[in-house]
Amino acid sequence: MSGRLLKRVLQEHEESKQQIHHEEEEEDEESGARSSINPFDLLNEDDEDLEEIEIDDETIVEKKKEDGGDHLSKNVDNVQPVSKNKSKKKKTKKNKETSSNVAKPDISLDETLEALGLSANSKQDKETKANADSSKMASSSRFVLEIDPKYLNLENELRRVYGSKAMRSFESGTPGGGSSRLGRGGRRGVHNITKTVLISPKENWSRWDRSFSMEFLETKDGNNYFRYTHSASYEQAQRAFQAAQAIHDLNGVASVLIHHPYHIESLITMADYFKFVGEHDMAADAIGKCLYGLERAWHPMFTPFQGNCRLDFNHDTNKLFFKTLFTHLRNMDRRGCHRSALEVCKLLLSLDTSDPVGALFCVDYFALRAEEYAWLEQFSEEYRNDNSLWLFPNFSYSLAIARVFLEKIESSSSSEATHIDTSKSSSLDLMKQALKLHPTVLRKLVDKVPLKDQVWTKILKHSYFRSDESKIMSLDHLINIYVERNYLIWRLPDVQKLLRSAADLVIESLEQDGTEAESWLCVRKEAFSAENNQYSHLSTHDFSDSMPTLPPDNLQNFVANPRMVGGGQQQAPPPPPRDLANRNALAVLIESILPWAHYGDEGDDAHHQPDNNG
Repeated sequence: MSGRLLKRVLQEHEESKQQIHHEEEEEDEESGARSSINPFDLLNEDDEDLEEIEIDDETIVEKKKEDGGDHLSKNVDNVQPVSKNKSKKKKTKKNKETSSNVAKPDISLDETLEALGLSANSKQDKETKANADSSKMASSSRFVLEIDPKYLNLENELRRVYGSKAMRSFESGTPGGGSSRLGRGGRRGVHNITKTVLISPKENWSRWDRSFSMEFLETKDGNNYFRYTHSASYEQAQRAFQAAQAIHDLNGVASVLIHHPYHIESLITMADYFKFVGEHDMAADAIGKCLYGLERAWHPMFTPFQGNCRLDFNHDTNKLFFKTLFTHLRNMDRRGCHRSALEVCKLLLSLDTSDPVGALFCVDYFALRAEEYAWLEQFSEEYRNDNSLWLFPNFSYSLAIARVFLEKIESSSSSEATHIDTSKSSSLDLMKQALKLHPTVLRKLVDKVPLKDQVWTKILKHSYFRSDESKIMSLDHLINIYVERNYLIWRLPDVQKLLRSAADLVIESLEQDGTEAESWLCVRKEAFSAENNQYSHLSTHDFSDSMPTLPPDNLQNFVANPRMVGGGQQQAPPPPPRDLANRNALAVLIESILPWAHYGDEGDDAHHQPDNNG
């Protein structure tokens, strides 16, 4: 029962005592507004004894009823004392309505409610309080990580940004698009493909082969735990993939996909290859197929968008889902779909709270790019973590930047509902705090952005900003990730202006107090381990905008052609040209990109024998 209902019940109980003395005088006035039933019948719904509550000299004894009264005991903790001003107004109104001389209780209704809350709290032990706090934190974290499925699909965001006509034109000209020649024919034929949330499947994709699935493991702390499981056919494909991988045979990897189109590791390998040769659309298409298969395998109870489902990264079969999602996240960023990338970050953080792929160190970037400034502040306050989020370099600086834009929104808004929140620190104070906590970020930003104004040269000459290393391995690694991921945001004039003003004030403050620098050094050493790098599994390159490429001469180092003889020995003669007759169109397309694939000169196709290895 809510505090409002309890307050109303007690009000009616108090007025019922007055009604006994002047029932005949006020019968007409109160007959339509007051129920004839006992007000405490609202509380009695179970077969449990209710506690006795003392109010001044009178005792309200709440007896056993058929309907059970555990509502009071369950919800009494939620009772909040109402303001005294409201209580006085209601008491004045009551005096006007009644002309009785009956004395009112000395204890006000507010004090009664407060006593109720204290009475209930006194019966709770410490363990119950701890569990309640833990449950509240979990609920808060789950709320801030709630995912809006309509923002998960990057094609939906592309349509919002560029329009449906532009998207249809783009898809018609894309090799893997829905209107491509592969979708109109081939041995697959036409089939209805099931729609999914994470990705929009293309018409030319193979039918889902159900080669893997997901199983439910347990329910723990209100969360459901799952893991992926592989069928016998998938295990067979895995053995074929590992054999091809052992001899660096990309042709063998492609052949696995012909018979097992949703073998995840083969698709990821092909995506990596396409990325290295600059075919980013084909790389994204391969990752999209991974996501399509992984989502089709979901257990009926797996509802990840509600924040109550877990995939433990320690299970080997779950790791590929995290890797695929993170690669998809980078593809979204490359196409400018930052709102969709933010939702994927939420999904990664909710599936495994240990954050195995480092989504926590790019969620601030996507929140800023998607202009979700208020959400970023809320996330920093409510997300559960062993360390306070503001201590991380990315949140330390990003919260200051978010506050800059929130201040602009609050100051420019004429609505009465929007006002400047004076309870929060200003953007300037937050930036000063970030510079004092992580001073080595400044020099790295000046070099990476770059900031070429002479004023930065003067600032960097100060001893506090002179170094670009903190001598703490884990912290230096996180700073490198932050600068690599977020440097583009620092090209905004408003952000540069804030950074300059804060740096000048920090220098002034340090010159006035010589012990301040030592205090912030102690904070850094306390927050981050100096002995080992606990974030060494995160690669700085995975947070970079740059797309790696390999020259054609070095492509065999990515996946070597088994026919090549290494070690500087003479190269084996080239294989005979491959026959294209009766070949799968997708296999030929993939194979044709390989630098060692040979189909003969023009006009030679009719003269060579078929290659059984194709």
